[in-house]
Amino acid sequence: MAAMAALGLARVALHRNGARLVRAAVTTTAQRSVAHFTFVPEPEPAQYGPTQKMNLFQSITSALDNILAKDPTARKERVFNTPLCEQGIVGFGIGIAVTGATAIAEIQFADYIFPAFDQIVNEAAKYRYRSGNLFDCGSLTIRAPWGCVGHGSLYHSQSPEAFFSHIPGVKVVIPRSPIQAKGLLLSCIEDKNPCIFFEPKILYRAAVEQVPVEAYQIPLSQAEVLEEGNDVTLVAWGTQVHVMREVASMAQEKLGVSCEVIDLRTILPWDAETVCKSVAKTGRLLISHEAPVTGGFAAEISSTVQEECFLNLEAPISRVCGYDTPFPHIFEPFYIPDKWKCFDAVRKMINY
Repeated sequence: MAAMAALGLARVALHRNGARLVRAAVTTTAQRSVAHFTFVPEPEPAQYGPTQKMNLFQSITSALDNILAKDPTARKERVFNTPLCEQGIVGFGIGIAVTGATAIAEIQFADYIFPAFDQIVNEAAKYRYRSGNLFDCGSLTIRAPWGCVGHGSLYHSQSPEAFFSHIPGVKVVIPRSPIQAKGLLLSCIEDKNPCIFFEPKILYRAAVEQVPVEAYQIPLSQAEVLEEGNDVTLVAWGTQVHVMREVASMAQEKLGVSCEVIDLRTILPWDAETVCKSVAKTGRLLISHEAPVTGGFAAEISSTVQEECFLNLEAPISRVCGYDTPFPHIFEPFYIPDKWKCFDAVRKMINY
């Protein structure tokens, strides 16, 4: 590690083979099944300069290009494949970050992040604390494709964000779109804490927007109110945000119900203030995520809102999530919390 620092490798990106598999899998999805949501591009942002048409994986690549270009000692050897050992990938990234360099470690897929769990939980998250702030590995960002993809089954469709929400010392971020992905990833890389950046794999090619070419940042731990409403608050992150936006349209059209849609964006530390402010106004809350319902992050949000907004609630808080089973293959359409399940939950809350 010291040798790398001496060579001036201020920015290091760790990669391993597998990206082609993700892209092929996402391409096949369009042929084999219909997505359970519709991606609607957001308006072209004007505040960050010229834009270019990009899908989600291109926006992530653009972010990496921007961060590498900032380093005057940039050299080709900084981007390289590693052995297929997740514990080694993260452990190597921690060591590089401790020297003061910036490490971007890629785990393909998020389902395979578990062999590195000890490195993340007991080393990366606690490095600053155990040294009394003498040392840290805050320049470490761990990227991983995340969530269902249409046919990924039990080993390629998991959403493990809740595991890491219990770990003080790391930040957990999940974007919903190409514009968000680039800005949030750059914020993670610049943040002085270890960050886990989960990328919705089904959006890699399916989501296309006009993304700023130059570097820009979107603040971490700030949820975004995408649609304002008065009757029900809908909270989600990643792919599920697009499901909730469709639910909001359905609720308005079929029930005359006004829904406020919130993208949490950062799971840890999460923006409780924005969510509670919305629930105090609407009196109802629906949280939805693809991960299993028991112990999912929706439970933490539900508990906090119940404590802070109890007297404002007009109906029990509702969670529409995955089932407490391994992620299925051919039965994926029955497993995922689609718009019909979420719409039914909204209808029940309104009629409570």
